[in-house]
Amino acid sequence: MSQSAYQATLDFLFSQLPMFQRVGVVAYKKDLSNTKALCKFLGHPEKGLKCIHIAGTNGKGSTAHMLAAVLQAAGFKTGLYTSPHLRDFRERIRINGEMISEQEVVSFTDQVKPLVESIQPSFFELTVGMAFDHFMRHKVAIAVIETGLGGRLDSTNVITPLLSVITNIGFDHMDMLGNTLPLIAVEKAGIIKSDVPIIVGEKQEEVYAVFEKTANEKRALLKYADQIFEARLEQASHSSQTFSVWKNNRCVHEALQLDLAGHYQQKNLQTVLASIDQLVNMGWAIETKAIHAGLANCCQLTGFAGRWTVLQEKPLTIADTAHNLPGIELLLKQLNQLKYEQLHFVISMVKDKDIDKILSILPKNAIYYFSKAGIPRGLDAAILAQQAAPYQLKGAVYNSVALAFEAAKTAAEENDLIFIGGSTFTVAEII
Repeated sequence: MSQSAYQATLDFLFSQLPMFQRVGVVAYKKDLSNTKALCKFLGHPEKGLKCIHIAGTNGKGSTAHMLAAVLQAAGFKTGLYTSPHLRDFRERIRINGEMISEQEVVSFTDQVKPLVESIQPSFFELTVGMAFDHFMRHKVAIAVIETGLGGRLDSTNVITPLLSVITNIGFDHMDMLGNTLPLIAVEKAGIIKSDVPIIVGEKQEEVYAVFEKTANEKRALLKYADQIFEARLEQASHSSQTFSVWKNNRCVHEALQLDLAGHYQQKNLQTVLASIDQLVNMGWAIETKAIHAGLANCCQLTGFAGRWTVLQEKPLTIADTAHNLPGIELLLKQLNQLKYEQLHFVISMVKDKDIDKILSILPKNAIYYFSKAGIPRGLDAAILAQQAAPYQLKGAVYNSVALAFEAAKTAAEENDLIFIGGSTFTVAEII
């Protein structure tokens, strides 16, 4: 197969169909009819899959990768569907860490083109169908499926999983999911299925009643990860951290190493361990050594990137895809733990975020490099700088993330810190 055939297929997928990551709210479909029609056309691959379904405002990507890594380490052929991708479209669909092949992307797209012309599915609906089809053809033992947006009306929500997981609830995508935490929780709780156990990462005061109500209605066993496990940080470096994990006042994991940095991973780790605990209760053979091996080698096993990724040591250069208020708050806590002379902050954002709330908490003593990610949703760098000015955030404007990063590298001294973030797309253009 020629490279041009694959590129033509990607062009078709990206340009002909609305893609939320690029254009925003206009790509959000408020029903599952297209996904159901696509699955029917493909012979219902979703019905033959054993799945874990993951939703949540923050941490669902990390949680999905950690779970997939542990399942791989336990010897199961594991499918992993996540979004968005950073460098390569095929990152979204993996089996045991290996991306779907270019040939399979082309073959699938050719197969569904007649249907595409009649029902006009979105980019995301098509990629969900591609993932289910790929996992079924390759006979995975289990598939970890991350929702794209929300839960109830997300294209992935045509599956009946073995286990549902909701990491947490925070403010994001309010224009689509609702402008209060309980309203957002209702959308996420839409992945709870009849008689399917549900693990919720955090028992949050404002929303736990929503999960209790839905779980009762669906006769779904509900557990809160932070009520079962306590992960205590013992040691941390720029690229990994070590925890002791406690359950019922007893240490159940000593020196549990995780190859993902970032304080926020502590909560995700608890969610992962509660999910594995539930799978073991359901008869899945996952030994302690597989848990340790999977978590210590998560990036290598699953190809995970973009969360607290250290690009170089001197000056220390870190990229992170956090892009909403709860994610940025955790990120800033992490940055505050580091020692450096001057912070250089390379930033670009998308138009449909609550930008003012995020700008209001960013460090005022940093030098900012305002830029625009190369997607239609990207906010113009000059407008971003203008919006940042009332919050005493100062810096120059650049036409691209790459130019902003080059300027930061030129200006930074050896003991400074360069941080790259603000959106997934900011990081994608650097990594």
